[in-house]
Amino acid sequence: MSKESEKQRWQRNFADLLQELRVAQTGVQILFAFLLTLPFSSGFTRTSGFQKDVYIVSLLAAAASAAMIISPVAFHRALFRQGRKPELVRFAHRMATGGLAFMLISMVSAVLLVTDYVLNREVALILSGATALWFLTFWAFLPFARRSWGEDDIDDDDDDPDVLPGD
Repeated sequence: MSKESEKQRWQRNFADLLQELRVAQTGVQILFAFLLTLPFSSGFTRTSGFQKDVYIVSLLAAAASAAMIISPVAFHRALFRQGRKPELVRFAHRMATGGLAFMLISMVSAVLLVTDYVLNREVALILSGATALWFLTFWAFLPFARRSWGEDDIDDDDDDPDVLPGD
């Protein structure tokens, strides 16, 4: 089996990242669309000041997430055919990470909004905290813990866009 060139490696890293962003982009766009329609529903007028504040946090976090997750497309357009794929991959990696962080905030805030609307505040805060821990477990704790599993078996450097080939 032949080793891929540095250029092929960056191309593969970028293609892998784009696939990941497609999944995240769909999720954040659906959440954002839901949040955009919420104030126009008949029950929204019965929300408390706290719930409206939580709504604003969720809406703005979803907007920030969408902007960051979609930004690699604009960046790619600006750098198209300039031979700057490593820079593009690093930027896209950072934007994807930031976009996921804002998506986490938006999703947990949306859970808090809904649970506070239908349950009492204490239960809503507990369920929202549990939701945050659940997301953090699968989006942060397990992936970072996995980084050290089987290091002798697999060379994962090619999946880290902050590591240059040969570093």
